[in-house]
Amino acid sequence: MTTTSRLPVSRTFEGEERKHYEETNFDAEVASYAPRLRGRKLTVSIAFVAGTGFTLFGYDQGVMSALLTAGQFEKVFPQVVVDSSHPNHATLQSFVVAVYEIGCLMGALSNLWVGDRLGRRQTIALGGCIMIIGAILQTTSYSYAQLVVARIVTGIGNGLNTSTVPSYHAELSSAAKRGALILIEGSLITFGVMISYWASGSSAQWRVPIALQIVLALVMVFGVGFLPESPRWLVKQNRNAEAIAVISALEDKSPDDAEVQRTYHAIRETVAIEDFRASSGLGSKHTLQNSKRSPLRKLLVGGRSQHFRRTCLGTILFQRLGLSDVTSRLIAAANGTEYFIASLIAIFIIDRIGRRKLMLFGAVGQCITMVLLAVLGSVRGTGAQVTSAVLLFVFNSFFAIGWLGMTWLYCAEIVGLEIRAPANALSTSSNWIFNFVVVMVTGPSFNNISWGTYIVFAALNALIIPVVYFFFPETAGRSLEDMDVVFALAYNEGVSPVQVSLRKDVPLAGSPEADRILGIETIDRKVVTLRETL
Repeated sequence: MTTTSRLPVSRTFEGEERKHYEETNFDAEVASYAPRLRGRKLTVSIAFVAGTGFTLFGYDQGVMSALLTAGQFEKVFPQVVVDSSHPNHATLQSFVVAVYEIGCLMGALSNLWVGDRLGRRQTIALGGCIMIIGAILQTTSYSYAQLVVARIVTGIGNGLNTSTVPSYHAELSSAAKRGALILIEGSLITFGVMISYWASGSSAQWRVPIALQIVLALVMVFGVGFLPESPRWLVKQNRNAEAIAVISALEDKSPDDAEVQRTYHAIRETVAIEDFRASSGLGSKHTLQNSKRSPLRKLLVGGRSQHFRRTCLGTILFQRLGLSDVTSRLIAAANGTEYFIASLIAIFIIDRIGRRKLMLFGAVGQCITMVLLAVLGSVRGTGAQVTSAVLLFVFNSFFAIGWLGMTWLYCAEIVGLEIRAPANALSTSSNWIFNFVVVMVTGPSFNNISWGTYIVFAALNALIIPVVYFFFPETAGRSLEDMDVVFALAYNEGVSPVQVSLRKDVPLAGSPEADRILGIETIDRKVVTLRETL
């Protein structure tokens, strides 16, 4: 459903005919788009659907690894059986697991083009439908080749979802609760993995655990159909009445409430700046109607928007997920359960402590744990083996608290609306690239350098500590548009965005002070902001 609001997003002095616009008609239009759910009920519903998507993600990742040693699975796919007579099967076994990451990479990259074109809801629904097709193909597989193709198809759908759901959820969450809500998604990844271990450990046929993916995907696809579209995307499409209706419902306030209007103005002004930069001039043909896509070249833009810097932050961050796959391949179902429980801790402290402190805490803890594992790995004995097993639990805890959900949250927060879809597609793609690499090289690495593998992981964790400290701004407590102000102010003053993000005097997006920082007043004196037309 598409519509163009009759509310002027800007007005020129020669466009006086717009003053005849009747506000009562616009109010009626806003009311006609009001979502059925409001306030807490709407927030819970969004979290449920988004969480279902990430539970599906975790389940789909874990179920294949858990089934590899199932007797009936091995009968149908003897290529995954690794023994002395089939040493080459180790590569085939790893490949059927890792090829899923290739499909996810393809899906995430496709979001560079379809993300802003389809919108958040339709992209999620498309991803879910593709996953259903992939799950059906997996469930009905009778050959190794069919299983590989099915895994790729399923991965494509998951790639679309994982590069869209966090952005969608972030754009529909308040600044005060956004961290906790999206970290729930991270916890549900481990919850899905945990379910996959218990489901695949039953006496049921291996096809039943795989088919369970269809149920989760159906819940997500049908559930998202009852939810509103992101107000940020709606404004980009000039569907202003719908956007105000959604913001009003999320905050459970009247559309003319001052806070609702400030939030809307902040989003609209962000879009106005994007449109101005995309236009060649301000002649009689100039409009502020946004183009339907975010060109990839915008990812390289500097200036006040700092798009290139913000995209790089998201991409670097996602490399940490590779370690999640390493531990998941080393631990049993009990460790996966502890992994899930530990991830719940971050939900309750993320918005109080902030993102930077949790990331630093997790990286330091992981680095120390990997060093200790390397030391113990060089020592033979039962005591060293038991201690190493305990340390894997410890590593899981540090990762779950500091990084598991953070990777999905921070990438959605740090980039601006103009490049959010393509930037998150790239950051999620980097996740799948590194996951694939880790899955394929971990086994050979342990075979060749043994405990030295832990030294490599320790070095990677040590490297991320100064990167986070010096380059990652704090996003806690700020709206998505507030981060535009942070980066613009840092650029104007010639200082690090990290320094600005820790300050308390940064004006809120949508305020006159923020407008000046963003350069809205310098666009053109002929452009009158929406605030002046109401």
